[in-house]
Amino acid sequence: QVQLVESGGGLVQPGGSLRLSCVASGFIFTMYDMSWYRQAPGKGRELVAGVISPNGRPNYAEPVKGRFTISRDNAKNTVYLQLNSLKPEDTAVYYCKATNWRGSVYWGKGTLVTVSS
Repeated sequence: QVQLVESGGGLVQPGGSLRLSCVASGFIFTMYDMSWYRQAPGKGRELVAGVISPNGRPNYAEPVKGRFTISRDNAKNTVYLQLNSLKPEDTAVYYCKATNWRGSVYWGKGTLVTVSS
């Protein structure tokens, strides 16, 4: 059974930091590209950051470059997203996504990040 379970979200003040985790199970983690998406209230889902398998160069959306860092630990079947210098506009549900070259796609259920004073 394929599962992607996100954690680490919460309420943080502007300028603060959080680290999100996504633990994968039920598939061969090293064969999948991993990425983080987010969906703010009333908006569509957008790509935040991605890292190709097994340890490719990460890529980032412009709004988060220099503030967010994606990494993966293949031994733990986990992908992380470090969020620094958070802004109110970063408030969203953050989702983990796994994709492979065959077109298989898996999504987690998301974790809520709220940036507010």
